[in-house]
Amino acid sequence: MTEKQTQAPKPASAVDPAPPDPSPTPEPVGATAYPNEPGLLDDVATKLKFRDRIEQNPALKHSYKVGVGIVGFLVLGAGIVMIPLPGPGWLVVIAGLAILSTEFEWAERLLKFTKRNVLAWTRWVARQSLWVRMLIGLATLAFVYGVIVVTLHITGVPHWVPDWVPLWR
Repeated sequence: MTEKQTQAPKPASAVDPAPPDPSPTPEPVGATAYPNEPGLLDDVATKLKFRDRIEQNPALKHSYKVGVGIVGFLVLGAGIVMIPLPGPGWLVVIAGLAILSTEFEWAERLLKFTKRNVLAWTRWVARQSLWVRMLIGLATLAFVYGVIVVTLHITGVPHWVPDWVPLWR
């Protein structure tokens, strides 16, 4: 007899341990199972087969692409207008590129370029000494103040600003 034939069968409780849990381990916030897709909305769209429905209907596909283009360019334009003004100009520009990148390859390349350079700038600033970072902060503050003063000079100071506030009138 062979070795397999001589072994006694294992009791049901000792056959095999419970199979490993097939559910994936939780990913960090912002991570996705798809390396080319940015996040949760794409996961939801995949589950709802949103893209499949759009791809099946050529008219809907074209309309969707035009709609994404219009919304993306509106957000991008608003961000470009906000860049010299105090506020989240660059953040809105990046949001506009993110919207456009869902349908346009050129926007995706530009968004990756922007992310790469913002990250490089952030890392460079973090490596600098405290006084260099303070100079960068002061230069940024002076630039923003200058933009505010020039904007108020061109558009006029609102009537609700008290006269004692030192702005160009």
